[in-house]
Amino acid sequence: MFSQRSLATTLTSQVILRHGLQGPSLSIRRASTGAVNCRIPPTASSYHSQQRGFRTTCPSWSPSAFTPGSVAEKLSLNGKVTVVTGGARGIGLTLAETVAGLGSDVVILDVLQPERELADLEKRYGTRFRYYRMDVTSKPGMDAAFDNVIKDVGRIDNCITSAGLALDKPFLEHTWEESSRILDINVLGSFFSAQLAAKQMIKQGNGGSIVMIASIAAHCAIPAQRVSIYGASKAAIKLLGRTLAVEMAPFNIRVNTLSPGFIATSMSQQFTEIQHVFQTTPPLGRIGTPEDLALAVAYMLSDGASYTTGADIAVTGGLHNGRIDI
Repeated sequence: MFSQRSLATTLTSQVILRHGLQGPSLSIRRASTGAVNCRIPPTASSYHSQQRGFRTTCPSWSPSAFTPGSVAEKLSLNGKVTVVTGGARGIGLTLAETVAGLGSDVVILDVLQPERELADLEKRYGTRFRYYRMDVTSKPGMDAAFDNVIKDVGRIDNCITSAGLALDKPFLEHTWEESSRILDINVLGSFFSAQLAAKQMIKQGNGGSIVMIASIAAHCAIPAQRVSIYGASKAAIKLLGRTLAVEMAPFNIRVNTLSPGFIATSMSQQFTEIQHVFQTTPPLGRIGTPEDLALAVAYMLSDGASYTTGADIAVTGGLHNGRIDI
């Protein structure tokens, strides 16, 4: 898995290789910014009642402010607490380890026990790991779990909503009960997890970041799979990322979404008969790994993304854009 140094080094190297420290896009930014007025309302009520009247001067950008070290610092999550729903295994656990590698304490909320021993994770990453059982179909249970988080670690700075359930079945064979369960877990579970996290962030008064896990199924039909209700649930998450980003902006809470494509997890490995589809259908010609998602989430949670909200990052090997060959 990633350490804080390896994650920061990877992202820093990508920035330098693509743009250079004095590249054209950076010089354009320098020429077009200078000192600007940024309006940062402390609360939603004052935001509306005083017509966005709170102003502060952002520092002027200069070449000396952009260095490999400064990029690494912006990616750091030292001193933060990140809640990961559905973090006991698969993509959720990978993302939990990702933020731990960047210095964050981690709280896993899941109906299942974590696949790895928390003591081993703490020893490996040097941060705190906590686990509380939480069923996202029970609002009282969710309230209790988030209360326990606050009592134990004292705060929530970031939240990743990764709890989800998939259903691959022809549209004409979907039942009411299984479709309702998909919507309860994927939509309502994510919605109220984000709400509980945001309420705590507002109490703390320091803003925060929420990343909601959507899917390639929110963008298009998926080859060899029939996932209509699952796709609808993830499309709801993708839209929530946009609407909540606007609504939570007055509190300096950023909300973004991640849309994974075919990712090699224990869940995807169960589809033995279509493994060739996973490996060959994406334009990049391979199945993704959970680590392919890690850098995207690291960016969205970090201060490096302080001006990024309402965005969706599709990590699909290009498949959400379609294909040329058949």
